[in-house]
Amino acid sequence: QLQLVESGGGLVQPGGSLRLSCAASGSTLALYAIGWFRQAPGKEREGLSCISSGGGSTSYRDSVKGRFSISRDNAKTTVYLQMNNLKLEDTAVYYCAARRAVIRTTWCSNAGALFDSWGQGTQVTVSS
Repeated sequence: QLQLVESGGGLVQPGGSLRLSCAASGSTLALYAIGWFRQAPGKEREGLSCISSGGGSTSYRDSVKGRFSISRDNAKTTVYLQMNNLKLEDTAVYYCAARRAVIRTTWCSNAGALFDSWGQGTQVTVSS
């Protein structure tokens, strides 16, 4: 099973940028679709973005379209979430998650219940 570790979170001012990393181990990253999720205090977890195992399909939540970009480097066993023009409401703990997708290499979803393996999360705080 894939193990995931997020990094790259921190404190940033509104309008700033961060790049989150999701480092994978324990299995072959290329066999998995990866999603990014977040959860703010008192709020439900929400799916932000997904990239298929083949890398050819991506999806984004409407509120982050045009600001966030997901990418993967299977050779480095890492998936990235580039976050630009950050807003106060982007403050949350960010998680990456994996779902094995060997046959359906274009599969992608922002539904967290469909993912099997989760990282421990990294805190992103947007504040002036």
